[in-house]
Amino acid sequence: MTVNELTLNNGVAMPPLGLGVFQSAPEETANAVATALETGYRHIDTAAAYLNEREVGEGIRRSGLDRDDVFIETKVWVSDYGYDETLHAFEKATGKLGVDRLDLLILHQPATDRFEKTIAAYKALETLLQRGDVRAIGVSNFTPQHLDRLLAETEVVPAVNQVELHPYFAQRDVQSADAEHGILTQAWSPIGGITFYPGWGEDRRSVMDDPTLAALHGKSPAQVMLRWHLQQGRSAIPKSTNLSRIAENFDVFDFELSADELARIDALDTGVRSGPDPDVPRPERFDMPIPEPSVE
Repeated sequence: MTVNELTLNNGVAMPPLGLGVFQSAPEETANAVATALETGYRHIDTAAAYLNEREVGEGIRRSGLDRDDVFIETKVWVSDYGYDETLHAFEKATGKLGVDRLDLLILHQPATDRFEKTIAAYKALETLLQRGDVRAIGVSNFTPQHLDRLLAETEVVPAVNQVELHPYFAQRDVQSADAEHGILTQAWSPIGGITFYPGWGEDRRSVMDDPTLAALHGKSPAQVMLRWHLQQGRSAIPKSTNLSRIAENFDVFDFELSADELARIDALDTGVRSGPDPDVPRPERFDMPIPEPSVE
C-alpha cells in the first residue's frame, strides 16, 4: 500500500507525491501551485534554473496554507556551485520564495567538469543543514559513481537523489545505489513526459501510449505510472499547469496495482534515457547565471 508520508534518512517526513514546475511558465506557475495545494498536494518541487521560484512562493501564499503545511523543495544551479556561492544561492532561493527555511535543498547536477565545486557546494548544504536553515539536503541526476565520489568527501548522506525515472527508463543501478546508502529515489519525468531536450532522445516514443498501461483499474496511464512509483517506495513529482491534470495526477490513492501488474510495468524498461546524460558536461547551460531576487 502507498503511504501518505515518506521518512527521509534524517527522520524528516515528506509527502511522496509533489507538483513539479519544470518548464512551467512563470505566469502559469502561481495558479498551478495554488490549485495543487487546494487539490491536496502538500509538496512543491522547483529549482533556481526554472526561473519560477517567486511564482511558486506566490502560489503557496495564495493557497492560505500555513508555511509548515507545505513541503518546499528547490535546487541550486551549477553556476552557483562553490561553498560561498551556494550559501548565497540559498539566500536567493528563499528571497524569491518568500520563506526563511527550506524543507529540501538539492544540487541540480553532478557537473562532472567541475566536480570540486560540486563537493564545495554540497559542503555548503551541510552547513545550511547544521544551521537549521534547511531540513534535508540532497542531489539530483547523480549516478552511482557520482554518489561514491560525493560520499568519499562529505559527511552527510544525501536524503534524496532526484533522477529521470519512468517505465521506459527505470535506472535500476541508481535505485540500488540509493537504497544501499539509505537515499530516497525521487522521480522527475515520472510519467515520461519530457517535452523537449534538444539533442537527446529525438526518436523517443511516449510511454503514455503503451498498451501495458491502458485500462488498468479504470485509471489513466499517467495515474497508473504514478501509482507504480508510489507502491515501490519512490517519490514522484509530476509536472502540469493543466488544472484538470493536476487533480487527476493526485487521484492515485484509491487503487492498488497487483504484483503481476507492477512486474509488467517493470518489464517496459528500455534502458534509454530521454533527458541529458549527467556525465556529459554542458558548460553553455551550466554557466547560466541565476538572478538575484531584486532583479528578477
